[in-house]
Amino acid sequence: MNEQPQEQQTFIYRLIIYITGFLLFCEWLRPLESVTNTNDVTIFFIYAAFCFFISFLQIQWFLSMPLKLLGMAFIIDGLYIGETIFTRNWFSLIYDQIIFNVQVIQTREWWQMTPLFRSLLFLILLWLMSYLLYYWFIVAKRMFVFVLMTLIYVTVIDTFTVYDGKWAIIRTFILAMVALGLSSFSREMDKEAIPFHGLKKAHLWALPLIVIIMFSTVAGYSSPKPDPQWPDPVPYLKSATGGSGPGGNGVVQKVGYGENDSRLGGSFIQDDTPVFTAVADGDRYWRIESKDTYTGKGWEDTLEEPTTIVSPDDIPYETFSDEVEVEEQSAFLRMTRDAEFRKLVYPYGTKSVGMVSQNYNIRLHENTGEMDTLKGESEAKWNEFAINYDFPSFEYSQLREAGSEDPDYIQDRYLQLPDNLPNRVRNLASQIVEGEDNRYDRAKAVESYFSSNGFEYSTTDVPVPRENQDYVDQFLFESQLGYCDNFSTSMVVMLRSEGIPARWVKGFTGGERIDTTQSEDGEEVKNVYEVTSGNAHSWVEVYFPDIGWVPFEPTKGFTNNADFYTDIETEDENSTDAGQDEETPETNMGNPQQMEDEQASQSQGALGENSDQSYTWIWVLAGGIVIGGTILFFTRYRWMSFLLIRRYRNNQGEDTYEKAYQYLLKVLEHKGIKRQPEQTLREYARVVDRHYQSSDMRRLTNDYERLLYRNEHHSERWPKVTELWENLIKKALS
Repeated sequence: MNEQPQEQQTFIYRLIIYITGFLLFCEWLRPLESVTNTNDVTIFFIYAAFCFFISFLQIQWFLSMPLKLLGMAFIIDGLYIGETIFTRNWFSLIYDQIIFNVQVIQTREWWQMTPLFRSLLFLILLWLMSYLLYYWFIVAKRMFVFVLMTLIYVTVIDTFTVYDGKWAIIRTFILAMVALGLSSFSREMDKEAIPFHGLKKAHLWALPLIVIIMFSTVAGYSSPKPDPQWPDPVPYLKSATGGSGPGGNGVVQKVGYGENDSRLGGSFIQDDTPVFTAVADGDRYWRIESKDTYTGKGWEDTLEEPTTIVSPDDIPYETFSDEVEVEEQSAFLRMTRDAEFRKLVYPYGTKSVGMVSQNYNIRLHENTGEMDTLKGESEAKWNEFAINYDFPSFEYSQLREAGSEDPDYIQDRYLQLPDNLPNRVRNLASQIVEGEDNRYDRAKAVESYFSSNGFEYSTTDVPVPRENQDYVDQFLFESQLGYCDNFSTSMVVMLRSEGIPARWVKGFTGGERIDTTQSEDGEEVKNVYEVTSGNAHSWVEVYFPDIGWVPFEPTKGFTNNADFYTDIETEDENSTDAGQDEETPETNMGNPQQMEDEQASQSQGALGENSDQSYTWIWVLAGGIVIGGTILFFTRYRWMSFLLIRRYRNNQGEDTYEKAYQYLLKVLEHKGIKRQPEQTLREYARVVDRHYQSSDMRRLTNDYERLLYRNEHHSERWPKVTELWENLIKKALS
């Protein structure tokens, strides 16, 4: 009679605990969209729920496997395949994809794996997890391990990536409490052999669990939480494991090039892992992309579309117009194994790319200049290639006379600022450009502001903005300490606040010249540069009507290697400006670590002998202070007693008598005659007198007790009491 209700209650319990476990598993999937390139996370949620549902129903394997395979096929077809599902061409494409990716795995070229194959592997993983978690949740009733793994996973993802795990931690905590409570309850019932149908009042045990969960959650959320006490751990862990190198997606403060710039700030360690070598006429800034939208914390790319597939033989992307003078040049690039990104690094004025296979193409992001390197239809790494480009030279008077009438599409895209940008940032920008009557001089004023106002270049001890703090505002008015991202972002924001279109650009600086090479006829000599992860850099491009985008370099210690010149017919005033701006960046100013070393050596050379002498006197003074302090400490009772004897002789009073007596006890204890806790003052006085073969301590103690307990005042005895006290002090210190 009771079997059916018991089975129903057991089913409900299993369903609740299984749903709780599935929601915990969903916390593993949520960060995918933030820390990877996955765009269709919802599809994976749906397939995971489908697999969990089939596993819960315990359908026989000969039915469950075809159902899960069918679901997988529909997902892969909808995401990647244009052929009609289950046709001959459809199966042929799947077969080709599997064969190609198996070969990629055998050669350990993991970056060549296609998105279809990666998604297929992930769907298989979800399939397997549905079986494993069913066993953990329902059969073994051991949820603690999975709960602990989920908490660790969420905290690690929150710490080391841009994923915000604030609410994920709360959700995980609530679900963990529910899961562990139900699991423990079930095990106790099994242990005590209590049937489910015997629980007439299930709310009596469920209510305390709910109350505890709610109270713990509210208390944990409401309690005050201190700011982070440790610096960003990513750089230190990477240095300890040797894992520095070019940045990937989603990890904050990863040294090298990374695609996610939504959270800027924090320190990093230097990494000199080679990324590519370049054979070129001179050191060039190697561009990768620009970003347009400043959020107050970092940069987002809202202009990623449209994209077009272009041939490497003819690249239509241009940053400047035909009004700019150019010189035809070429460069050869060879990527290292550590270059994991599949982007084209290119100099300004790139026209074509040679020495690549016929099935290699470029997916061009028309607004940002980002160029994905393709092999067929899939992103792939190009190991070596030649670039033909027109190196631009910008004329000063042409820039100064460019005007300020920008096209509407430029104003719409490159004057964006967040609504909550602090007003003092705008006010500072206005003060900097005040008095300048053209766009170029206004941009130069902002560019040069950082080098003459106390700003410092550093990759360590760089703060991260607080939750409600603007990244640029913190750098300009609080820290004044940072690296290229701080300087370049601040310049873009200040220019935009003054109505000057500007954008944030990232790529690599020129690197270090390591060799030279000659052409076969010996006429052409080029330099060989090694570009490392440490050369990853960001700078600024400013728009000039009828000219285009002109690069600027605000980062302190770095040199803009774009070519600027003055026409012969230009007035002397402009010639003077040109002389100030023309700098030859032949030394490698692109490596932050090397730049810091050069700054340190220059500072030491400037100080010279005077600095050494100053430091010598400082060390002598410090040593004297330490020695003097040590002597004073070890002789403290002697000089303190001398001062107190002089003070107490002429200062009669009850307070003076009591302080003098207590000080005497300290001196005696210091000399090894310590009063025991159970001893009275008279007993202790006899011990002191036996030690010194006198009766001074008993006589002094007798006067002290009469004063303390009887309130007797004997001013006429003060000279005698003082004499007794001085004698005992001198005996103790002798």
